[in-house]
Amino acid sequence: MSGHDHHDHDHHEHGLHDHGDGKGAVHPHPRQPDTEDSPFNDRMVMAEAVGELMIEKGIFSADDLRAMLELIESKSPADGAKMVARAWVDPGFRKRMLDDVLAAATELGIDAGSIPIRAVENTNRVHNVIVCTLCSCYPRLLIGLPPDWYKSRAYRSRAVREPRKVLAEFGTAVPDDIEVRVHDSTADLRYMVIPRRPAGTDGWDEQRLASLVSRDSMIGVAFAKPPAR
Repeated sequence: MSGHDHHDHDHHEHGLHDHGDGKGAVHPHPRQPDTEDSPFNDRMVMAEAVGELMIEKGIFSADDLRAMLELIESKSPADGAKMVARAWVDPGFRKRMLDDVLAAATELGIDAGSIPIRAVENTNRVHNVIVCTLCSCYPRLLIGLPPDWYKSRAYRSRAVREPRKVLAEFGTAVPDDIEVRVHDSTADLRYMVIPRRPAGTDGWDEQRLASLVSRDSMIGVAFAKPPAR
């Protein structure tokens, strides 16, 4: 394995609302904990300190930081799916994508950022899975924000130790004769999977093909969606 072997509510007053039981009963609204309710851990303190220092030194402004966070949060898997679809129909692009994801993304007018991303291709011999065992490093500008499970300690540890069992829990059964490779992302190198093209899609255009590419298939915990019958 590579590396390690992946209602609407009528509010009556603050904190109270009608659950709609038809009797006008008012019950306390269940309290939702805020992020700030949890104590800062060492990594949060460090990240905030580094951000404040870089703003103070003029490396970027607070508005630059806000704009970047807004950009990241606006991203979806669409750009990554677009690249996969092109790779399925264009062998030359597939090779260039495998060589340099950032350069290949630029060909399609996609800004994938500056952190290197390595594409790994699923074949009839190999199935690839992505994990970040230390935190949640992930190609966000290409496939959107990582799902909560990707950041969980269970996934980060078990994807390395027992990848086939983890994949089965996602409903992804990889045949025994196909090798499962787990790739551990880092702060300096991210991965994305080029899933196998589903059968029965000959003659499909890129837009239609891209609709079969999900976020999870580009992480490797799912196959690309089969065409609807």
